[in-house]
Amino acid sequence: MLEIKTLEKADERRDFPRGHLEAVHLTGLDFAVATFEPGWRWTESVAPIAGTDSCQVHHNGYMVQGRMRIRMDDGAESEVGPGDVFVCPPGHDAWVVGDEPAVVYDFAGEMATDYAKAK
Repeated sequence: MLEIKTLEKADERRDFPRGHLEAVHLTGLDFAVATFEPGWRWTESVAPIAGTDSCQVHHNGYMVQGRMRIRMDDGAESEVGPGDVFVCPPGHDAWVVGDEPAVVYDFAGEMATDYAKAK
């Protein structure tokens, strides 16, 4: 079955401090566009909502704009920027680097269904 949706009519929008995401849900795929404003950090903006010390969601991402730093629970750390495609397993913190909003496309997205349960 062919499915087509548009983010202009997203299935859901979730707002959280210094950011938001919009998601569409299709058979076998959740797709979300997340926008994080300068100063956003997972442990400060989402951890109180999620109730965990670090993000426990697996992300398959494409960085559209801005820069983010990701630190895994084991201490490994890296930065992603425009054009980077990344896989980030559960157990991490992340934050915006610089003064430009970060925009991330998240595919297969537990993010769309489990992340940032703010309403």
